[in-house]
Amino acid sequence: MTAAELLVPPLAPATLAYSLCVVFAAGIVRGFAGFGFSAITVAGMSLVISPALVVPAIFMLEILASLSQLRGIARDVDMPWLGWLMLGNLICIPLGVALLAWLPETPLRLLIGILLMAAALLLRSGAHVALEPTRGLRLAAGLASGFINGVAAIGGIAVAVLLSTAKMAPAALRATLIALLLFSDVVSLISAALMPSSAHASGNLLGPDTLKWALWLAPAMLAGIWWGQRSFKGVSPEQFRRLVLNLLIGLAAMSVVRSVAGLVW
Repeated sequence: MTAAELLVPPLAPATLAYSLCVVFAAGIVRGFAGFGFSAITVAGMSLVISPALVVPAIFMLEILASLSQLRGIARDVDMPWLGWLMLGNLICIPLGVALLAWLPETPLRLLIGILLMAAALLLRSGAHVALEPTRGLRLAAGLASGFINGVAAIGGIAVAVLLSTAKMAPAALRATLIALLLFSDVVSLISAALMPSSAHASGNLLGPDTLKWALWLAPAMLAGIWWGQRSFKGVSPEQFRRLVLNLLIGLAAMSVVRSVAGLVW
């Protein structure tokens, strides 16, 4: 694709403006909480365009988002948690993707969305679950989130639910999520490059228009991340936990609604 072709908008003006607003809002959430960008972007943009056309570009944007935030969060990353989460994701993301080849996709995603929403609602109601962060628990969290990421592309939500039970400081939780998402999105992008698809002329999910989508959407995302990072400063641990749980409930509900809509229509 030539430079001139990259400058041609991928959508009609009104649809592009709507998409940029969705990405900006998702960027604010990503900058504040460290996760949620993909779920919000896919849910919002799927109303006007097929998700298959934009999901590979979202992987690229997620990687850019993590890279843009790494400098400010590196010292806060919980390395024991991150190492085991990465191992679990590496093992189970391919398993989750493979499972979709022979199980009904929509009911499986609906079940996962309901379970995550129920867990977030339980924690938001005031239930205090304090799990001892053993190696086994960390690996189990990585395996579960990797599997959910492979099946439903909402592994960040699953990790956030699990980490919220570990009494982790807000800065550490947010930083660990950002670092993990960088790793899992690189794995997902590589999978997208190898995965066959009829939605793209190139024959795989990482089609020739992926770079164009990423270039057009990136400025709105980066502006949103900047705004969200500013909002994070000064938030107390209790406020952060409450806001994150509210966000988790909303994102899980979006996943449930999308799955129900897929079953009905």
